[in-house]
Amino acid sequence: MTRAAVPGLASRYPIGGLLPALYADDDLAQRFTAGLDTVLAPVLSTLDNLPAYFDPSLAPADFLPWLSSWVAADIDPAWPEELRRAVVARAVELHRRRGTRRGLIEHLRLCFDVGADVQDGGGATWSSRPGAELPLPPTGELLVRVWALHGGPVDANRVLDVVAASCPVHLTCRVEILPGPPDETGG
Repeated sequence: MTRAAVPGLASRYPIGGLLPALYADDDLAQRFTAGLDTVLAPVLSTLDNLPAYFDPSLAPADFLPWLSSWVAADIDPAWPEELRRAVVARAVELHRRRGTRRGLIEHLRLCFDVGADVQDGGGATWSSRPGAELPLPPTGELLVRVWALHGGPVDANRVLDVVAASCPVHLTCRVEILPGPPDETGG
């Protein structure tokens, strides 16, 4: 069933009742406008509820992929509906942080319910004093170590897909699955 053909949906604004009094008792006019009401009722219902279509928590499930395309949220059809709605709702916030450690960590937490440690292979630094040490040479690799927050398996290939989409083009990316959070010494 689609919104274009909802059986038995009554129109909130039947056309027959809006006709001049001359046609109020005309059987042909009333049947003709009743047919139009059947066709227009889903359109009017959609327009009456239009704000709900733009709210990821209220939009119909089959509308979510289109809504996600508006905010460039990559949602996986295999994800549960609640997760797809959450990703669309937070897409703008996540785009603001895209390309940062924090943004990648939040994206992985939202999509896979995992904790993450991101080690950037870039070589940028800054200093407030002249003649400061140069950064180490870049490794050319983005290492993302993830672990399940609430138990359960972590699909390394799906995590790698998300990381690769966020990884700068000049770096290679690698994902490690850990049994738990790494200790403070980096191990």
